[in-house]
Parts: sequence; C-alpha cells; structure tokens
Amino acid sequence: MFLEPIFRGQRSGWIEVITGSMFSGKTEELIRRLRRAQFANQRIAIFKPKKDVRYNKIAVVSHDENSLSSKPVDSSFDILMVDRNVQVVGIDEAQFFDNDLPGVCEKLAILGMRVVVAGLDMDFKGRPFGPMPSLMAIAEYVTKVHAICPHCGSLATHSYRLTEEQETVVLGEKDKYEPRCRVCYNIGNVLDFRSKPETKQE
Repeated sequence: MFLEPIFRGQRSGWIEVITGSMFSGKTEELIRRLRRAQFANQRIAIFKPKKDVRYNKIAVVSHDENSLSSKPVDSSFDILMVDRNVQVVGIDEAQFFDNDLPGVCEKLAILGMRVVVAGLDMDFKGRPFGPMPSLMAIAEYVTKVHAICPHCGSLATHSYRLTEEQETVVLGEKDKYEPRCRVCYNIGNVLDFRSKPETKQE
C-alpha cells in the first residue's frame, strides 16, 4: 500500500529532524520551516502529543509565543490518518511519542511527504529521549540547535531540571528547567548529589 506511489513515478519524500536542549529554538525552527512551506502554497499538517498542554491544547507554540494550529494525537499511528494530499507534515515534541514514530515517519516519506520533526535529544538525566535516536538515524537531514548556558555563556546541550521530580516526563518551563553546557550540567548534578542528606543505614 505505502509503496504504490513510487511505482507510479512519484518521488520519495524525506525526513528532517530538529533537535537540541530545552530553550534552543526547536519549535521556532519547526514553525519557520512550515510557514515557508505555506508561503510556497504547499499543503501542511501539524501534529503534537496530547500530553503537551503547556502553552495551548491545540496549537504548536514556541517559547517566544509564535504558533501554528496543530492536531493533538494520542499515538504516532494517529498521524497516518493525515490527508494524502498533504505535502509537508510537521511533528512537535517528538520525544513524547511512542517508539513507533520513526516507522510512521518513514511511511509518510515513502508516500512522498516531507516530514519535519522537532524534539529533545536527551532527557533531564542526559540520556537519549524516546524515539529521537532512531529518528535521527533514519532522517535525511538532522539539525542540532543550541541554547546558551546562563552560567558560563557556552553552547547549552543539556536540559537541567531545577526541581526534585524524578519522572522522565515532567512538563514545565523556566520554573523547572534551564539549558546548560556539558560542564555546568555535570557540576550541578554533583552539587545536587552532595547537598542531599545521607541515608542512615539500619
């Protein structure tokens, strides 16, 4: 089914991944690319996970409040319901999707669509986040964007959690996270570890 358009002579689409730490401009870059497609009169569709309700339940919104209307979905397979006349598919906060997202993106690209995906590359513990590693592996284009570390001015590559929650997914903004370079991120983790009271052994 998904290979049929190629046999009719339609060229393949491709996958673009925009990734980096929090506050690095990932969603801003996603919106910029999709608006440019709109200006070229291309048909676009945008999706985001339903759990992302920090700014708006429906729109994709960047930290500086630029926005585009989107469709919140429960799972990556819901994205396959996109209209086949769409030429560009945007997906924001990809790290929150299930691990089927790379396969979904690949199917859309085989159908001839350009798929632009934005998401965090690492969680607050500095580990690869959700389906992002697999997406970067299969993408034709990967753009890594950076914030600025507020402590030393270097390029920020990590998302440092300011609160004590240990769940991988904790929605929040500057009240809970800040971007840090590798060194300041590790210094913060060491200081946090030292500041915790020792547990008495029985």
